[in-house]
Amino acid sequence: MTEKQGPVGVHHTRVEWVDTDAAGIYHNTAVVRFVESAEAALMRERGLHDYFPKAPRVRYEVEFEAPLRFGQEVTAVVELTRIGASSMTFSFEVWGEEFEGRPRTRAAHGSYVTVHVADSHRRSSRWPGSWRAALTT
Repeated sequence: MTEKQGPVGVHHTRVEWVDTDAAGIYHNTAVVRFVESAEAALMRERGLHDYFPKAPRVRYEVEFEAPLRFGQEVTAVVELTRIGASSMTFSFEVWGEEFEGRPRTRAAHGSYVTVHVADSHRRSSRWPGSWRAALTT
């Protein structure tokens, strides 16, 4: 994600004890939380406060590259890379900031797809025009 094309959300946090195993290294599931927080920042910035209940994930792919440690600062970056009729594709990176003499390192990267569901039957439907406008301008 060196050259950003679509809208971007960023979340800064720290690896907490609850995010780690007994050795103080992050659980893989923490990446999903960090990424979803960056996605939430993006949607808040665009005024899409009702996005999450209507946009479940249908595909998630991640490559883990380096450990994150208890107390380490983390930056998660999410970019909307494609918006289709009823689905959106995002790419992401999770970075461990410089920590205890170790340089800033990319800990994970990947992509995921969400779909829009507007009815109680949980069938996919077209993204609202106002949402598309908020994410493409």
